[in-house]
Amino acid sequence: MALSSEVDLERLNIEDYLSSDSIQEPHKKLQLKDLLDIAPTLTEAAGAIVDDSFTRCFKSNPPEPWNWNIYLFPLWCMGVVFRYGILFPLRVAILAVGWIIFFAAFLPVHFLASGHSKWRRYIERALVEMICGFFVTSWTGVVKYHGPRPSMRPHQVFVANHTSMIDFIILEQMSAFAVIMQKHPGWVGFIQTHILESVGCIWFNRTEAKDREIVARKLRQHVQGADTNPLLIFPEGTCVNNQYTVMFKKGAFELGCAVCPVAIKYNKIFVDAFWNSKKQSFTKHLVRLMTSWAVVCDVWYLEPQYLRPDETSIEFAERIRDMIAARAGLKKVSWDGYLKYFRPSSKLTERKQQIFAESVLQQLKK
Repeated sequence: MALSSEVDLERLNIEDYLSSDSIQEPHKKLQLKDLLDIAPTLTEAAGAIVDDSFTRCFKSNPPEPWNWNIYLFPLWCMGVVFRYGILFPLRVAILAVGWIIFFAAFLPVHFLASGHSKWRRYIERALVEMICGFFVTSWTGVVKYHGPRPSMRPHQVFVANHTSMIDFIILEQMSAFAVIMQKHPGWVGFIQTHILESVGCIWFNRTEAKDREIVARKLRQHVQGADTNPLLIFPEGTCVNNQYTVMFKKGAFELGCAVCPVAIKYNKIFVDAFWNSKKQSFTKHLVRLMTSWAVVCDVWYLEPQYLRPDETSIEFAERIRDMIAARAGLKKVSWDGYLKYFRPSSKLTERKQQIFAESVLQQLKK
């Protein structure tokens, strides 16, 4: 966390907290006892700053309401009727047709073409790209891709910032990636197990410590394959609200291969694509997208990067994060995204707040 930037943004007015005796003389030097008097207040304020800098990464920021007068409200009502009464049923029909076509082609290929593995993988990969295209169509997706299309070659891994599970769908319709993803229950889990494994996707359970070793071994095996699909990883490990980017996990940067950054930026003019998985199921998230006007976003495929001789994997991850944040216009914060699921103990939180408050005191003393 950049301390100086936090202090500059909300500079404390010390005189509001000092006693009148301490500020009677305009040129009197600030005493250490005066700073100690306001230490509890600073600690409390620092706690609020620390907490806010983390939680704001996972909050959806709704747009300002525009239907606030008698002239605009009727137009808003007409828009609601059109989106829910016409667009939504039409989009559901499009998605249903897509699934019918997909299963009509996927099931015979999957069960009958087992002896022709090369052609089977090629057809299944094309069908997965097709159904992802139907999903994007069901949102009236307007996606602009920048840069060369990903190629299927060994010794490379693609990493991207993460806003929603639809990140994978938007990237998958362009090129069939093998993604590393948290295992989900319900119909999403069924698709993961029975369909997406055909393109080499790897699943893990965040609560299982042994899954880390298994996934790490599968990652190394995958990047060595000559005919495997490009590997896609979301190193933040959780969905962030497309305004910030949290720390990258270093696993993707220890594989000894080229790392290809991918920056994704959603335009909130029609809908906020952020998926808050703690408050909303993925089904409800899809319904919200399908009842919006459109999903608009830009995707940038950036230049491949390699680990430098004097660079650690953590420094490499931060360099890639800098590139993605700069391209997508995201703000960097020094937080581990897993804290969204596993909050630190109260002792650790109090200790971090104390360290922050002491740093603020040192800044004020200078």
